[in-house]
Amino acid sequence: MRWLFLLAVSMSLLSGARADACTTFCYQRDGAIVFGKNYDWNVEDGLVIVNKRGMNKTALTEENPAQWTSQFGSVTFNQYGREFPSGGINEKGLVVELMWLDETMYPEPDRRRSLPTLQWIQYQLDNSATVDDVVASDARVRVSDTASARIHFLVADASGAVATVEYLNGRTVFHRGDDLPYPVLTNDMYQVSVTYAREVAPEKETLTRSSLDRFARASQGLRGAGQNAVDDAFALLHEVAQESTQWSIVYDITDKRAWFCTRDHHDIRYIDLDGLDFSCRTPVRIVDLNASLRGDVSKKLRDYSIEANRKLVRAAFHETDFLSNTPPEAVESMVRYPEATACKP
Repeated sequence: MRWLFLLAVSMSLLSGARADACTTFCYQRDGAIVFGKNYDWNVEDGLVIVNKRGMNKTALTEENPAQWTSQFGSVTFNQYGREFPSGGINEKGLVVELMWLDETMYPEPDRRRSLPTLQWIQYQLDNSATVDDVVASDARVRVSDTASARIHFLVADASGAVATVEYLNGRTVFHRGDDLPYPVLTNDMYQVSVTYAREVAPEKETLTRSSLDRFARASQGLRGAGQNAVDDAFALLHEVAQESTQWSIVYDITDKRAWFCTRDHHDIRYIDLDGLDFSCRTPVRIVDLNASLRGDVSKKLRDYSIEANRKLVRAAFHETDFLSNTPPEAVESMVRYPEATACKP
């Protein structure tokens, strides 16, 4: 597939794009489990997508691609096209979110099936109900070593379990349980961030918005107690926001509700997973992340169309400097990828 090669070449430019991008955290309060995410990037465009269970899929890689049938429906936040989310929550309450990490080094090819970085997120939401499931999947699938976007992940589930997923020196590293003193992740290796929060940050008079200081701020903020867990999460996201913060998302894992606002639309909106139709016999549904809406957007969902996906993907690639020269055929193939998925007979 020549277009895959062209896309890989253009995406390789991601390796030169740092940054102090994104903050995530998860905490429990008064019986509620909430997960917060600031999406820090240079592009605001996005779609909220309702993904279906029972869909047959093949990963968008050339080397031993993963194949699966989605077991769970999910709600995801997508910027580079349907099936390639930046994060989301599934109907079992599993949340997966990404952050940049310069030190990431993906595993070399082995017997496991491979996935692109963003599609690894969709794979987990399609197939994993718990953090344990995500950890166990590492024996079956891996992020392709051709992926140039250097990413690590924070995942959480309805039991309150939380884990980081990092790829260091070609090995998958998990922090969970006693190895996860702070359920927070920014843009430095987790263990480095913990050491900083414990030993350096307490000696500083003022914390900045750097990756390590955002980790320390979020770690301290988790100790606060307010009247409402979701409101508290948005307040903490505001505290660690940067000029590049495009989306702020709070997943109420307990009630299976995703709350969000954007840089240009500050009104907080939400979508309830309960009541959504996740059957693959009905159309995939979407809503513009930046639509001027308030409150429950479930009734504002519309049927997915390739035109909507094309508009999103073209805008995201055009507005991302290091992707703006991606060959048109590669962009169009990304646009049309969902057509390769099908409802299981």
